[in-house]
Amino acid sequence: MSGRSKEDKVKGKSKTRSSRSGLQFPVGRTHQMLHKGSYAEPVGAGPSVYLAAVIEYLANEVLELAGNAARDNKKTRIIPRHLQLATRNDEELNKLLSGVTIAQGGVLPNVQAVLLPKKTDKSAKPGQSKLYIDRKHRS
Repeated sequence: MSGRSKEDKVKGKSKTRSSRSGLQFPVGRTHQMLHKGSYAEPVGAGPSVYLAAVIEYLANEVLELAGNAARDNKKTRIIPRHLQLATRNDEELNKLLSGVTIAQGGVLPNVQAVLLPKKTDKSAKPGQSKLYIDRKHRS
């Protein structure tokens, strides 16, 4: 008789596919969604692990950039504004999320160069006019 009998099998503690692949995102749930989505009749194990890994990577990337934006604004909690600043300031994420509107995200600060104040001459001492400096350099 080939095969193992019930006594030969040793049941160990079950491991999830996420822990086997070293991911935090649920591989099993991703597999279910691929099945329900009717993308293909048979869905193998590889695509669900790959998709979970890609989603986890993107989430980590966005959260890291949003955390940096929050720290720059001296905040400890990430709000939608920080997500907006993080995604729109990153070229690749901006392209990926170009059609996405983040609620309560606001807009990127953008001041036209014409509206900025003119740069002053740094060689002038306080209380000294620019006209005096020009006459001084001509002689």
